[in-house]
Amino acid sequence: MDDLKIGVVGGGSWGTALANLLAQKGFSVDLWVFEQDVKEQIRDKRENEIFLPGIRLSDNFVPSNDIGRVVAGKDFLVTVVPSHLVRTVAGEMAPHVSPDTVVVSASKGIENKTHLTMTQVLMEMMPALAPENVTVLSGPSFAREVVANVPTAVTVAGRDAEVAVRVQHIFATPYFRVYTSDDPVGIELGGAVKNVIAIAAGIIDGLKLGLNTRAALITRGQTEIRRLGLKLGANPRTFTGLAGIGDLILTCTGNLSRNHTVGKQIGEGKSLKMILSEMRMVAEGVKTSKSVYNLACKLEVEMPISSEIYQVLYHDVPPKEALYRLMTRDLKEELDEK
Repeated sequence: MDDLKIGVVGGGSWGTALANLLAQKGFSVDLWVFEQDVKEQIRDKRENEIFLPGIRLSDNFVPSNDIGRVVAGKDFLVTVVPSHLVRTVAGEMAPHVSPDTVVVSASKGIENKTHLTMTQVLMEMMPALAPENVTVLSGPSFAREVVANVPTAVTVAGRDAEVAVRVQHIFATPYFRVYTSDDPVGIELGGAVKNVIAIAAGIIDGLKLGLNTRAALITRGQTEIRRLGLKLGANPRTFTGLAGIGDLILTCTGNLSRNHTVGKQIGEGKSLKMILSEMRMVAEGVKTSKSVYNLACKLEVEMPISSEIYQVLYHDVPPKEALYRLMTRDLKEELDEK
């Protein structure tokens, strides 16, 4: 297996961490990086100073700004670009991809206009790919901890069990445990919608509302994710797993969460425009909140927390007003199947 050729597309914190993990295992890895300065930092200093400052990276992977070089002739490709760029980057990858290539999507989001998940966008833009060779990797995994070899567990899901197992073995290390799943829809929805809930959790912390409020928010947020998943044919058990409640807890409580950070600053009174202008990295929940809101309306799925976050982000509804509306909704039973 060591002679496999792997390309990682996306040189942000998560893409760099995954490239580093695979390189440490002895694989031949090329990393496509958009930014010229990031490529030079990794090449010359073995450090991604912008996205993973202070971390010494493996010497065993090669950064490049040439997407064709990174993609062509590879056995495995890992796509790790921000969700709103997946369509464009996949179009650039398409002429270089082999039909036999296995693709692992590690981007989290739902496309705004189409409401497609990231693997659906990849398959639409790269029709040469066999659908059974497209997988998704997700779970509670901050890049900085993974690159520091902190014990982490994630899940890889695919339409073909054998392909998922191959990906599982490629990524698995003594500090990076990988499970398999046959529910890519559920895995992707869990990874995408939790970012919206994490913004809500950050707002709660920014407002200094306490642990009771945050625990209730996480729990009811999980209910919304499950509702949407059921409507789209996901296995409800997926949302009790690593890519469901696991990733949700991490992103809603961890101080390395960009989405939580955005929410916290909103709760403290800063405008979204100002927050985003100060960020180099992407908080996926901001764009995903629009997708989730529109998709929930289209499918008639009740997602009140997600709806209020959309109103706060895109219609300047004050967070305290959104919270009041959530707390004074019609009273009902807790458990439902909708």
